[in-house]
Amino acid sequence: MNWLYRFMYGRYGADQLTFALIILYLILSLTLTLIPVPLIWLLAYIPMVFCFYRMLSRNIAKRQAENWAFLRVWNPVKNWFKSANQNFKAHQEYKYFKCPNCKQKLRAPRGWGKIQVTCQRCRHQFIKKV
Repeated sequence: MNWLYRFMYGRYGADQLTFALIILYLILSLTLTLIPVPLIWLLAYIPMVFCFYRMLSRNIAKRQAENWAFLRVWNPVKNWFKSANQNFKAHQEYKYFKCPNCKQKLRAPRGWGKIQVTCQRCRHQFIKKV
C-alpha cells in the first residue's frame, strides 16, 4: 500500500469532476451496450480515460481550473434541483395562498380545515380552508 502513496505523491487525484466523469461513464456504458451498432460501446471509455488522465496528472493548477469551471456550471444545476425538491416537500406540508387585501404570500399547515388567517403585512383577517 505504501507504493500507492509514493506513486500518487504530487499527482492531482480525484475531485468533483472526476466523480461526474465516472457517473457519465457508467451511464454511457449502460446505454451504449443496448444500441446494436458494432463497437459504439467504445465511446463510453472516453470519459473514463479522461478521468484517469486527470487523476494521474501532475499539473495541479490546470486540473483545479478545470474543476472550478465544471463547478461553475454544476452548482446552479444542483441548487435548482435541491430547491425544487424542497419546494415539493413544502407543498405537501403547507397550503400556500395570497392575502386578498395586499397580495402577500402566506402559508398554513395542511389538514386544519377552515382557519382564520391574519396577514402579517396588512393585518387583514379572512377565513381560508387548508
